[in-house]
Amino acid sequence: MEDVNEDKKAFYTKAEHYWKDIPPTVDGMLGGYGSISSIDINGSKKFLQKFLGEGKLKTGTGCALDCGAGIGRITKRLLLPLFHTVDMVDVTQEFLDKAKTYLGEEGKRVDNYFCCGLQDFEPQPGRYDVIWIQWVIGHLTDNHLVDFLRRCRGGLRPGGLVVVKDNVAYEGVVPDEVDSSVCRDLPLLRKLVAQAGLSIVHEEQQLNFPEEIYQVHTLALR
Repeated sequence: MEDVNEDKKAFYTKAEHYWKDIPPTVDGMLGGYGSISSIDINGSKKFLQKFLGEGKLKTGTGCALDCGAGIGRITKRLLLPLFHTVDMVDVTQEFLDKAKTYLGEEGKRVDNYFCCGLQDFEPQPGRYDVIWIQWVIGHLTDNHLVDFLRRCRGGLRPGGLVVVKDNVAYEGVVPDEVDSSVCRDLPLLRKLVAQAGLSIVHEEQQLNFPEEIYQVHTLALR
């Protein structure tokens, strides 16, 4: 077991070191694919707007949490335009510091900047209408991902949603030694979601991304 724990520790430490060397820019956040940012945000907005509104089974627009937020690309362009307030969580303090200028005037509506790895992060119970988790679950081990999703479930307000948007492998699990992450296939991701006690209420593939990158899927969970 000690070897397993050491391996887990190295998995997280290596990722932290990788991100510390990445410039705090949109291009840095997207691994050199800054040009896809608008396509990504527009797809996410269409996806999210299916759920937002007043009434039964609708999701409120009070507060959202941006997980693996980086400098706040998603907070700025997706969440702040749709929600009254936003919290951000990221493992790299430099990115959160940069966010305070990158977000501009609207950044006043960011209540909290949490510097923390998601494996250790505890969302405040019952605080969030939407918890948005994009391009970061590959930095969590399977067990930590299940545990984190469970904590997210507890962090939701009535009618709230957890949204996972991420790369999916064609088959199995593909490790990335460079940034110390993994890419899972959809059957495994669905299995881990179920283990966390969440159900998939809607799932879509993001269209119009470059052919050479992984397929990206968005899952709404509650």
